[in-house]
Amino acid sequence: MTRMAYEVADEPVEDDEVGRKPGGGRTTALLSLLTLSFLAWAALPIVELDVERYTVALTALTPYAVVAGAVLVLLATALRRWLNVLFALLATAALIYTVAPRALPDQVSAEGEPLRVLSVNAYFGRADAATIVDEVRTRRVDVLSLQELTPEIVAGLERAGLFAELPNRVLHAGPNADGTGIVSRYPLRELALVPRTTLAQPSALVDVPVGRDVEFVAVHPLYPMGADTAGIWAHDLVALPEPSPSGQPRVMAGDFNATLDHTRLKDLIGRGYLDAGASVGAGLTPTWPARWTAPPVTIDHVLSSGGVRAEDYEVVDIPGSDHRAVFTTLRVAG
Repeated sequence: MTRMAYEVADEPVEDDEVGRKPGGGRTTALLSLLTLSFLAWAALPIVELDVERYTVALTALTPYAVVAGAVLVLLATALRRWLNVLFALLATAALIYTVAPRALPDQVSAEGEPLRVLSVNAYFGRADAATIVDEVRTRRVDVLSLQELTPEIVAGLERAGLFAELPNRVLHAGPNADGTGIVSRYPLRELALVPRTTLAQPSALVDVPVGRDVEFVAVHPLYPMGADTAGIWAHDLVALPEPSPSGQPRVMAGDFNATLDHTRLKDLIGRGYLDAGASVGAGLTPTWPARWTAPPVTIDHVLSSGGVRAEDYEVVDIPGSDHRAVFTTLRVAG
């Protein structure tokens, strides 16, 4: 009997029975590498290293890092790598703290006269002009911001009847993506709120019939993903004006080529602008690409200051465009 007990005790036991972690050293090394990579990704919006195209792209994908972090926490927990769990959990919590408020509406109600704004990237002038005009009519748009505005699409919009609906215009049309314009139901007086940038970013004073007039900027900094365009993109974003010191109502609408995690846009909003999508809890709704050719991100925005707040917000499909248009009803406080 004693001999049998001795033989049983001598039999090999499983790793779990002696407290060893499953997978061994290689698994620990691989998981640690994944954790370090995730921590570097999660830190990008904090350390503000979106200075070249690869870090710009990774910063744009910050909301996806929340999902990656949750998966990493579950994997590290299953493998009983508790230090990895701790670091991944802390970073994921920090990301959630940053990203989640965009899906939660502000508790401040919008009051004042309505100003309906639509922003459309015309994709080198290939967007369907008739659809744009239909959206303007159906939604009773007051001010339209148009990016990548070519002479050809200006002609198409005119044939479709845009200028019968919105007769006032400040158009800086150009080839390819160079052109940008503002079209309005109300009279416009062209301003120079933005110094010369790579792509046109015109501005105008909208003579609203009831309430306070509104400064309006059509936004389109250069695309940052070219081999040498990230610096120009940053310069174009920095050129956008801060909120008016006098409290003059202002709206900036367009393709910012930036998400709410990019440094220059965060800095601009931090000076006193509100993002329409984030204000109503739709700040994670993607606007580009319109078709699944890359992970969808939110780079089209309507920003406001000077007592202008969003009442609603929606993204709209426009045939022929690689972006989804952005529509919002703003309220301009008296």
